[in-house]
Amino acid sequence: MSADFLLIDNSNSFTKFALGTRKEVGVSRKLATRTITPDSLKNVLSGWKWETAVICSVVPEVGERIVEYIDPAPVLRVTARVKLGVGVDYPKPATIGADRLANAAAAWARFGGPVVVVDFGTAVSFDVISAAGKYIGGVIAPGLEAMTHYLHSRTALLPEIVLAEPPSAIGKSTKHAMLSGAVHGYRGLVREILQEVAGELGKPRKLAVVATGGYAELIAAKLPEIRTVVPELTLDGLRIIGALNT
Repeated sequence: MSADFLLIDNSNSFTKFALGTRKEVGVSRKLATRTITPDSLKNVLSGWKWETAVICSVVPEVGERIVEYIDPAPVLRVTARVKLGVGVDYPKPATIGADRLANAAAAWARFGGPVVVVDFGTAVSFDVISAAGKYIGGVIAPGLEAMTHYLHSRTALLPEIVLAEPPSAIGKSTKHAMLSGAVHGYRGLVREILQEVAGELGKPRKLAVVATGGYAELIAAKLPEIRTVVPELTLDGLRIIGALNT
């Protein structure tokens, strides 16, 4: 298989790889980020050919390991200095996570603005693109899995839980109670942040909210504020940025 781009989303828990053309994201594969070595990269990229790699990385050491493996093939690193398809109105653009820039590029291309991206990863991030098409900032909160793991690791009797929709708000067991606190509580966190963001934007009539990341489907299921879930949003943003810069 061959394509214009190798798209690489290097995040804390998992790293996604996909082939992409200038028009669409194709087949994808992923590795646990902690397992990335030259051998695992060789396996995951086996049979693929591409012209340019486009990478967003929030794990610098692993990101460099990936770039070194791909060398000498061309690599485009996503930063606020490359063409994104959106402007950046932010005091220190170099401090914006590359994945957040990719999400902004994809969200603006799909929905216009104003639009908020909620990315449910190791941390949950909210990124805001104005009606004028500029990235203006966001919010970062602890991720859902990080919160539940902290409860387990810092208490003697609370177990590790597998996150899922709780059967009711009132828990009938310890695990049930933890599920309720995690899922319903997290929806409350997301709803409150979105309300505050909308207020600072002047409560626009049409504020699109798009979710992505590992727990997007679970949390968005009963949150009408979230317009849609796009699992491959970050990869699509990388595709858009690749097409704008090559």
